[in-house]
Order: sequence, then structure tokens, then C-alpha cells
Amino acid sequence: MELRLEELDENPEIASARITLHSGEEALLRLLRQDDQSLLGAYFLELSEQTRRMYGPHPFDQETADRVCADVDSTRYLRMLALVEREGNERIIAYFIVYFGIYESDEKRSLERGIPLDKSTDCELAPSVADADQSSGVGSQVMEHLVPLLRRAGKKRIALVGGVRQENVRAIGFYEKFGFRKEGEFATKVSNFDMIAEL
Repeated sequence: MELRLEELDENPEIASARITLHSGEEALLRLLRQDDQSLLGAYFLELSEQTRRMYGPHPFDQETADRVCADVDSTRYLRMLALVEREGNERIIAYFIVYFGIYESDEKRSLERGIPLDKSTDCELAPSVADADQSSGVGSQVMEHLVPLLRRAGKKRIALVGGVRQENVRAIGFYEKFGFRKEGEFATKVSNFDMIAEL
């Protein structure tokens, strides 16, 4: 059944699910809400410097958490959280952004390669997982949940926001598992790959 993006704001439960991590721990997948500022800020501030370096779309600080939560609009961004309860406290262990558009720098590189991205049918992904949970299976389960939602929303391809660092071998393997292909290299301060997957 086709999914209109407006429906996600009207009925966010459409995007919710319960998952079980490799450890047997249960997690809740749901969309970011406006009242998540404290949870998201805590998640951002606990990430290691190495994890922060691998992420491009925005800084990991409380100011950004406040701004992102104030601008919840599922017609532009789908921001998926994975949450667990530990020691009586709810915690975010993964934060995945899907942008329903194409960033200018990514669009320019795709055009130069003759693989133009289409804003009407393509989207961009920026995932992050808490350091202690990077082998828990949560990233794969978030992807397995997101891909059918994106297909229902009429999306055909998904690209990585700002590509992926070539040194990030673990992430590249993760993306390849979900059908992402390397479409070219580019340099910033480091060497990167652009990767795109058919949905």
C-alpha cells in the first residue's frame, strides 16, 4: 500500500516497530518527536570523537538536538530512532536520517558522473549508532525497517549524504550488505566513496 509522507506526521505509529538485538535486548524503533531534545542531546554528547568524525550532515551537540527536534517534518526528513531502556532510563542507541531531497554537493557529483539523482524518486541516508551498540545488530534492523517504508513512499534509490570515508571499511561493508554500490571517489580532507542503492 502506498505511503504518503504526510501520513507519518499525522500517524507516526506507522513507522514504529519493536526489534530484538543480538543480545536479546528489546528496542523500540520510532520517529523523532519534538519532546526528544534531552534524549537526542544525551545521545549526541556520548558519541566518541571517532564516531563523530565519520558523520557529516550536522554537529553532535545539544544545540543541534534542540534545533532538529523543533523542526520535525516527515515530508522533508525521516528521522528514525532506536531506543532501549537501561538502568531505568530510556536511551537512544541509533539515529538514522533520511532526507527526501538531494544535497547540492551530492547532486553535483552525481551529475558529473552521469548518474543524476532525482529529487522526486531518490533520497539520501545518514546513519549513526552509539559506540557501545555498533555490533548489536541495531543498524541492520533499522535498515530492514526503513527500506520497505521508503519503497511504500515511492522512493527508487537511496544515496549516502556526503558519501562514506574510504577508511571506514566497516561502514562500507554494512552499506554493501544493503545493496549499496560504489559509484565513484571524491576528496574532501579525506578520500571518500559515493554509494547508491536501488530500492
